[in-house]
Amino acid sequence: MKKIESSLLNMVLVLVGTAFVMGGILAWINHITEGPISQQAELTLANGIREVMGGEKLNVVANDTIVKTFDGKEYTFIIHHAQDRRKRDLGAAVESTTLGFADNLKVLVGFNPEGEILGYTILQSSETPGLGAKADKWFQEGQKGDIIGRNLADKDLEVKKNGGDVDAITASTITSRAFLKAINQAYKAYANKKEVDGHSSASQQVKNNS
Repeated sequence: MKKIESSLLNMVLVLVGTAFVMGGILAWINHITEGPISQQAELTLANGIREVMGGEKLNVVANDTIVKTFDGKEYTFIIHHAQDRRKRDLGAAVESTTLGFADNLKVLVGFNPEGEILGYTILQSSETPGLGAKADKWFQEGQKGDIIGRNLADKDLEVKKNGGDVDAITASTITSRAFLKAINQAYKAYANKKEVDGHSSASQQVKNNS
């Protein structure tokens, strides 16, 4: 029996030791990759802002985080305010996240000061490839669901099945609704921030990171 107990003890010690070593290795790998991953994310966002705002020659002059409640649920938006080289207001690129068919759908959408959509890009999507993943092209200028140039100060975007005039992605109405919801809510957050800035110097809902 002593021999069996000794063998079991040794096995436990080996397993515990292996777990500690593997944990240390994983922590080290995470440490050395954290910086490059963060830099890549920042570069992707910077390129996305230029893309959705329609030009290379712009400066992001402020980054605001705003929390708004829609249908009883809180959503967080990040608003990147842009100016041209002459410091003229170009509008803002807004990060907006909502729940799609499979998981969260995160969109970056650009608005001019009048509320027109300048462009958009998908920052995160877990939708079914070939269906929901088509959102990155489907609603672009010249495509079947084209929303570029639409003014959201007038009304929300809705798919035709909901009485709107936007063509849903073929066989993916749920994702289309989620995408348009993210765009609509992004505009409301942007418009709200403009209104707050125009009437007061502070808001409990707004956190300035500039």
